[in-house]
Amino acid sequence: MIQISEVHPAEEVLSQLIAMSEAWEAENSCFGYRKNEKSDIDGNRIFLATIEGNNIGYLFGHISKAERMSSIMPNGTPFFEVEDLYVNSEFRSRGIGAELFRRAEEAVKPDAEYIVLSTATKNWRAILHFYIEELGMEFWSARLFKKIPETPAIKRAI
Repeated sequence: MIQISEVHPAEEVLSQLIAMSEAWEAENSCFGYRKNEKSDIDGNRIFLATIEGNNIGYLFGHISKAERMSSIMPNGTPFFEVEDLYVNSEFRSRGIGAELFRRAEEAVKPDAEYIVLSTATKNWRAILHFYIEELGMEFWSARLFKKIPETPAIKRAI
């Protein structure tokens, strides 16, 4: 039975979150993702997924007030920014990430009007399916990139 609960950042919890984020870094599934340090987690609300006493996933984030987000919400609007949402690879596709998200959404509802997150995943189709189709989020913006291929210098007539 999966249990989702909001937890306080005790040293044992922090070390377990950092260990899970280290596993996530090793997956190399996100551009530039690096494991968390204690300072990355401090000050956040933490939601933990456990099965039979073993931690298998987490979500953490914090309440902020909107600035320069007027295309989706007025300045000063409180929102919950998800910093990390992770489920161990062996437990994915079982609804655990969705349950973490829903639990966080319910818990922050009195303090926030929106939930916002950014992602740097390499599997954008899966992540968009998860966040938009499964969780009902709206697409706000995207930052795309392309490496310019190296080619021999070409003289151009000007």
